[in-house]
Amino acid sequence: MTITDPAVLERLRADATRWLSDDPDAGDRAELSRVLDGLPGTTDELADRFAGPLTFGTAGLRGPLRAGPNGMNLAVVRAAAAGLVGWLAERGADGPLVIGYDARHRSREFAEQTARVATGAGRQALLLPRPLPTPILAYAVRSLGAAAGVMVTASHNPPQDNGYKVYLGAALGGVTGAGAQIVPPADAEIEAAIRAIGPLDRVPLGPPGTVLGEDVLASYLDSVTGVVAPDGPRDLAVAYTPLHGVGGPVVLAALPAAGFPAPSIVEVQAEPDPEFPTVSFPNPEEPGAIDRAVALASSTGSDLAIANDPDADRCAVAVPDGDGWRMLRGDEVGVLLADHLMRRGVRGLYATTIVSSSLLGAVCRGRGMPYAETLTGFKWIVRASGDGGLVYGYEEALGYCVAPELVRDKDGISAALLICELAAALKADGRTLLDRLDEIAAEFGVYATDQLSVRVEDLSEIGSAMARIRQRPPATLLGEPVTSIEDLLPEADVVTLRTSSTRVVVRPSGTEPKLKAYLEVTEAVAGDEAVAGDGVPAARRRATAALVTLRTETAAALGV
Repeated sequence: MTITDPAVLERLRADATRWLSDDPDAGDRAELSRVLDGLPGTTDELADRFAGPLTFGTAGLRGPLRAGPNGMNLAVVRAAAAGLVGWLAERGADGPLVIGYDARHRSREFAEQTARVATGAGRQALLLPRPLPTPILAYAVRSLGAAAGVMVTASHNPPQDNGYKVYLGAALGGVTGAGAQIVPPADAEIEAAIRAIGPLDRVPLGPPGTVLGEDVLASYLDSVTGVVAPDGPRDLAVAYTPLHGVGGPVVLAALPAAGFPAPSIVEVQAEPDPEFPTVSFPNPEEPGAIDRAVALASSTGSDLAIANDPDADRCAVAVPDGDGWRMLRGDEVGVLLADHLMRRGVRGLYATTIVSSSLLGAVCRGRGMPYAETLTGFKWIVRASGDGGLVYGYEEALGYCVAPELVRDKDGISAALLICELAAALKADGRTLLDRLDEIAAEFGVYATDQLSVRVEDLSEIGSAMARIRQRPPATLLGEPVTSIEDLLPEADVVTLRTSSTRVVVRPSGTEPKLKAYLEVTEAVAGDEAVAGDGVPAARRRATAALVTLRTETAAALGV
């Protein structure tokens, strides 16, 4: 609805004029001036730009590239950098600030601005040598003994977005948080420090910092290729896509360095392109995003298709299935990697999140391994504590941490190496990843998962749906009584419903305007079916049919 109140219009004009007087970037000033010149026809656009400041949360900053406080721009980045370096100084955190960036629009500019703010405050700034994956920044924070790290990326968001992730070094992150993303209360404290920054022309800017050499990448590659055993099978054909992101050169170097043949690559998606021209949404979870990789895999007779998201911290895997191909769910890859590590003798804590499959917990109980379940996000997974310390963590959204001693975050490159090791070993034995999934199901039962994801234009719709499920939760799901309802407020906006064979977890997305419901159905493999050889397929068929019904029932309960 267009704003017509003269007082509101005047306040917006005054806010924009004040912002213009402090904005350090000529291009951003010109953009905002055009919006002002378009009033009153541009009132709604101006109101959106000044709806409030872009909030610095546990994922840092993320938003559309545009002038004004509710966007990613040079003014917002300068203030964020000044608040961060001031916060580090107040807490006595010594050491450099390491800065990485991807190939999105303005990423390098924002990284260089952050470096100049850091050096202006007397802190050493170290920039990665070029656009590189997020896991390399997380690795560098640990390996270089940094006070903190900044990664300029919006990960898998649309082309018009950018973002600003913050990682802590050992001094402030502690043992489990060294090289990990920030968690409360650090986010609120940094946010307060940002809001306390005065006029931006008073923020001192220093020299551009030190651009690191290629040795930081070489060190990362040397370390992560060590996640695979040196003497295992390596006969594996892989088709790969970086989805127009920055993972391509690193993966093309990592696989041969670990002894695997160089993968075939989707040529039209091989080079970084901030417009992501061949995909409607640069997220390998989205339908159609990895179609070109699958087509390449099929045409080249490959054993696997692998995709990274644009900043290469996620990893998608597709496999031949009958006459076609199918992409494995994050939960499937997650349990395959965990089972593989356990079989290799890797002992310690295995962790996942409350929205991921319950199967990892069952496997850990069956194998006598410590297990932890955390809130959603790798900032929580890597801080899980238990016997032996964390050795592996995953979340269903295609994120895997297979070497937490190297990268205290999800890493789509080391995960790709490990899934290739497993697939090559199975291939040498005449088996596939699907065969191994069936073997795990025969041992522990079928844990079938699905997701109901609803994208909204009006964020209030998400609040309404969450209120509805809290106030009027369903009494039954799939004909079974709901035996428990767990509400994590105020710690987290999450509601979990359980029956004897189902689980539904509902929460708003942390990075997109979406409401998400994570669905799970468990089916035992009946003894008589197992004898007949149809145990796992029959259980999968029952679970698949149940998920269809559960999805409908959940949507009705949420009113979406």
